[in-house]
Amino acid sequence: MTTSSVYAQRRAQLVQHLGAKGIALIPTAPEQQRNRDCDFPYRPDSYFYYLCGFTEPHAWLVITGDGRSTLFCQPKDPQREIWDGYRLGPEAAPAQLGLDAAFSVADLDAKLPVLLDGCDAVWTPFAIHKGLETRLEGWLSSLRARVRYGALCPQTQRDLCGVLDEMRLVKDPHEQAILRSAGKISAAAHIRAMQCCAHMLRTGQEVREYHLEAEMLHEFRRHGAQFPAYGSIVAAGANACVLHYRADRGRVQNGELVLIDAACELDGYASDITRTLPANGQFTGPQRTLYELVLAAQTAAVAATRPGARFTDPHDAAVSVLAQGMLDVGLLDKNKVGSLQDVIAQRAYFPFYMHRTGHWMGMDVHDCGDYTEPSELGQVSQRQDALTGDTIKDRPARILRPGMVLTIEPGIYVRPAYGVPEAFHNIGIRIEDDAIVTPTGCELITRDVPVAVDEIEALMRG
Repeated sequence: MTTSSVYAQRRAQLVQHLGAKGIALIPTAPEQQRNRDCDFPYRPDSYFYYLCGFTEPHAWLVITGDGRSTLFCQPKDPQREIWDGYRLGPEAAPAQLGLDAAFSVADLDAKLPVLLDGCDAVWTPFAIHKGLETRLEGWLSSLRARVRYGALCPQTQRDLCGVLDEMRLVKDPHEQAILRSAGKISAAAHIRAMQCCAHMLRTGQEVREYHLEAEMLHEFRRHGAQFPAYGSIVAAGANACVLHYRADRGRVQNGELVLIDAACELDGYASDITRTLPANGQFTGPQRTLYELVLAAQTAAVAATRPGARFTDPHDAAVSVLAQGMLDVGLLDKNKVGSLQDVIAQRAYFPFYMHRTGHWMGMDVHDCGDYTEPSELGQVSQRQDALTGDTIKDRPARILRPGMVLTIEPGIYVRPAYGVPEAFHNIGIRIEDDAIVTPTGCELITRDVPVAVDEIEALMRG
């Protein structure tokens, strides 16, 4: 199957939701200025890219209920291409992208009222593209001005995100192949950072967090990945207890742990890996105790990730293991917090584990898709949150199905506090892998970088 046919199949699937007289308008992302004459590296809008695979800015995709797809893009311009690079152009776009027609984006305002004429519903991605509503109103106003001459103006506007979110939630074989490749590249980068860290410390070199980030970024680009999937987290020592810490100038000290949450984006798809490593290649006793607790929690979460399970099941499995471990090692005083069931019910584990165990992953690192089961939205219960006292509305969590992709990332973060054993102070640990739900369980696509203590230590000795 060609790449263009993959996008054609997606557009055909979308058409089934539009209705015979529906029309979908999908702009790509705008270019973003960084400062003065410099722009941020360009990345197309995920919804737009999902439907056509086109990566140039200043483009719109129009899909009508009769199945026709039209691209509006920048025209060929030899002078601008000298400065800004090659443009595909509307003449070549239909054949290369498998579309029905293409026009210059300069013709958008003239042609959109014509395409809208006779449609009964306009589908757009709501609340994503600033100014889209204003432009649409302009096209509709132009059409309304012609109703006395027989023009028919759409009466309904509908959100395209819900339909596309459901489509994107289950990854097709083309997407899964890219995700596996992204996972392999990211895993290789983690291995490189682990080995570099230990080698530099053994040879007496100063190690900074940015040194390890640089190794990661080099490995991403060396294998063809276009971007980091998100801002890389390289957190040494106590910095690992800051969940969204960014790689900075912090010094990596002998005997500390380093938490690295970093991965690449390849051909529009993200990877997401976290590993926690001993800077010098050897875990201390307290570090190993907490690390193996987190690893046991991840193992339980992986086992709970299978078709028919709920999205919340991996989190619940991880929390149960972590909470019991916190009681066992003395992070929680059972005389104060009670039994395992009490710890879970009261969320007494929250000071040491304050995030969920996973999220959807795909084109966006925190990918789209509802976390509640669409067929069970009417089933609502209420409860009072044990920590905040807020009233929470619970709906049944999404049922996992083959082709869904999610992260599995339990952690533990110990800040110095009264009653917390000093041996565990300033230890932050997270272990994260990407999982594709399969017919029988799940496939971890990022395990080319090890997670077991002995394997990490052996790798870092190399």
